[in-house]
Amino acid sequence: MRSHHGYNYHLLLLSLLISLATFTAVQVAGSDILNQGSNITDGETLVSANGTFTLGFFAPGAPTRRYLGIWLTVTNSSDAVWVANRDHPLVDASGVLVLRDTGSLALLDGKTQTAWSSNTVGAVSPTLQLLESGNLVVRDGRSGGGILWQSFDHPTNTLVPGMKIGRNLWTDTEWYLQSWKSANDPSPGTLRYVVVTRGGGPPQIAMVDSSGATRFRTGVWNGLWFSGIPEMASYANEFAYQMTVSPGEVTYGYAARPGAPLSRLVLNDSGVVERLGWDPGSRAWNNFFQGPRDVCDKYDMCGPSGVCNASAAATSFCSCVVGFSPVSQTAWSMRGRSSGCRRNVPLDCGGDGESAGSTDWFAVLPGVKLPDMVDSWSLDTSVTLDECRARCLANCSCVAYAAADIRGGGDGTGCLMWAENLIDLRYVDGGQTLYLRQARPVSGPRKWGKMKHMAVFLAAGLILGSIALLSLVFFVVRAARIRRRNLMIRIAEAVQTANSPVDPIALDVVKTATRNFSRRNVVGEGTYGIVYEGKLPRGHPLLHGLSGRTIAVKRLKPISDLPEAIVSYFTREKQVMSGLQQHQNVIRLLAYCEEGRERILVYEYMHRRSLDAYIFGKPKDRALLNWQRRLQIIQGIAEGVKHLHEGGSAGNVIHRDLKPANVLLDGGWQAKVADFGTAKQLQLPAGATGTRTIIGTPGYMAPEYVQSDGGETTLKCDVYSFGVTLLETLGGRRNWERQSLVSEAWRLWAERSITVLLDSEVAPAPAKPELRQLGRCIHVGLLCVQEKPGNRPSMSEVVEMLSSTSTQQQLVEPRVPMVGSRILAMFLEADAADLSRPTVYETMA
Repeated sequence: MRSHHGYNYHLLLLSLLISLATFTAVQVAGSDILNQGSNITDGETLVSANGTFTLGFFAPGAPTRRYLGIWLTVTNSSDAVWVANRDHPLVDASGVLVLRDTGSLALLDGKTQTAWSSNTVGAVSPTLQLLESGNLVVRDGRSGGGILWQSFDHPTNTLVPGMKIGRNLWTDTEWYLQSWKSANDPSPGTLRYVVVTRGGGPPQIAMVDSSGATRFRTGVWNGLWFSGIPEMASYANEFAYQMTVSPGEVTYGYAARPGAPLSRLVLNDSGVVERLGWDPGSRAWNNFFQGPRDVCDKYDMCGPSGVCNASAAATSFCSCVVGFSPVSQTAWSMRGRSSGCRRNVPLDCGGDGESAGSTDWFAVLPGVKLPDMVDSWSLDTSVTLDECRARCLANCSCVAYAAADIRGGGDGTGCLMWAENLIDLRYVDGGQTLYLRQARPVSGPRKWGKMKHMAVFLAAGLILGSIALLSLVFFVVRAARIRRRNLMIRIAEAVQTANSPVDPIALDVVKTATRNFSRRNVVGEGTYGIVYEGKLPRGHPLLHGLSGRTIAVKRLKPISDLPEAIVSYFTREKQVMSGLQQHQNVIRLLAYCEEGRERILVYEYMHRRSLDAYIFGKPKDRALLNWQRRLQIIQGIAEGVKHLHEGGSAGNVIHRDLKPANVLLDGGWQAKVADFGTAKQLQLPAGATGTRTIIGTPGYMAPEYVQSDGGETTLKCDVYSFGVTLLETLGGRRNWERQSLVSEAWRLWAERSITVLLDSEVAPAPAKPELRQLGRCIHVGLLCVQEKPGNRPSMSEVVEMLSSTSTQQQLVEPRVPMVGSRILAMFLEADAADLSRPTVYETMA
């Protein structure tokens, strides 16, 4: 009996252990977090909070090769978006993932040998979490919970929303996709999908093999999409493309818009990159794009100056661009295209390279993927397309030009120029326009022009002799100027010590750019300084990509004549902008100068100046901003402020003086948030305290900020200022003119008389579908100006609400905002005597 009872006891104990193990496995499978000292064995999983992604073990091919990976839960593990041990598969199901006390994540085999490790150290009470984005992160348990390691920094063959590929320019770290070896073998294959910049041109993405040879490229980024993939516009309502070009990084990624399907960008082992979207109905992946898509996507298919046409099979798809013929007609007829094409008639450079004497012209080649940037020698985003044409014509090396940025519509802005040769050129539906430099036939206008010149010379020899003498004097003077300019550049080289676009710039270089701070270059003047338009010298070895660029130069008055607060604004703006990643809706600080008594900030030049000049300007200026343009500007401001709140390397940044005067517009009407002299970073150094001084402009400051005498500064203060700016942009008048614009907007929205709020100069009036957008825009503005900060949305939510076109996304009802006169009274009660005039950066703008 004792033996029998002992047997039952052990059987019961074994049953309890099995039940406990099963319960533990269920807990792991139902959780997205693994704590310090815990582990995951083969058969257990982590699942993200909403169940989108799963982490676990899988075997895509032979069962003796097992991997740890992440996949979309709705599919299966064969569609893994990330693999940890792709170089070292496990031979059986004995693998275990362990989170060690140091924060290191280790994958161990059955013999406790390490097959893969994250190699992270220095954590306290670390945790492992699988985020809803599919990012696997190790967090430090100390206050703040910073991320020590993340899978997004180690892509395999798949890009999902929130990931990025490209290069960190400070650390030289590169993120790229690398194909699997085969469909059933996740080990690294021979193909990579990388972000490249060539010849100083804009970024593009290329598929390269193990030898470094390019197989396929997307074409250069034009502000909206890659020039070789115009179909990106057709699914831009599903995905927001994110190209970042800054002194710190050049990266590409994308975000899923609300309601978008699950998606991934995959580099296959077969040499095809695909953008896929999940169809829940058919439970299958739909193909949005694949590249190469046809024979013309093969890199350099038709050789130099050859153009590929996928619809021209009769000519083997290749032809020469206008004005060119095959280098070898025999090779061409035998389908040998590698030698490409050459020009029929030499270009005319006008003798001394100036456009005035040239007879060249430009042929239009529409709808193409722009050539590779191998031989490009110039990129300038600050000029018009007409200026680009003149620059190309004035330089013998330039054989073609195109717009660098098409975001503003029309023919685009900015300038890309190519020298010989034009590589990987193809026709593509919806492509860009390339302007090809052409020579006049020798027997045509040039010959007749020489005859006319000869006749004039014979008839007026004395006059031409006089002109020749004057020309000699002109060239002597010009040579002296060139020597003087070169001397200034050499002086600048001697004193210039920085090698970064946001590092100090020599004062001599700034003087050269502004013609020694000439009054003719002044574009704005305020109490404490002057803003100049300038042009940096070409060919300067220390200006990097800024050579020849048009700039805006903010020059403070001599430092000894300035209040201490104004000097601190200069320092704050320099520090804040240096800590921000570059964003298309935030003004870019190019350089700064601190020499002697000089304090100078150098920015990218905004051709259309500030927003307030248009929305509060004369009727003809206000009429330039139609409804769609105003909506574009509002969305751009929202994106810029969101970036401030989320994109600072030293912490979230509060602008504190957001208003139309501090929003600048480029040539394509792209809005850029500017003026950060009053900005504040939420993460302050140890021991630092916030200021109690009210900083801002009446009419834009949040009520809780004014009421607390400047003591309470939060991100929601910027949200309030954005709401006022939004309503002013729509209404075309200031918040404090006549009746409060905020209270009037509330009344009109409540009465559903939304078109009454819109500026009367907007023409044509919004169509019926656009009225829903207008109503939604006003609705969002009213949510932003709610009296209580907790009732205002975050800027991320604002961006989502403004960009969403779904009628199913219901917005919360706003409450009656605080009447403007009450806020003004609060402001007057506060000790704000020193703010009766605008801030320093407003007066300088």
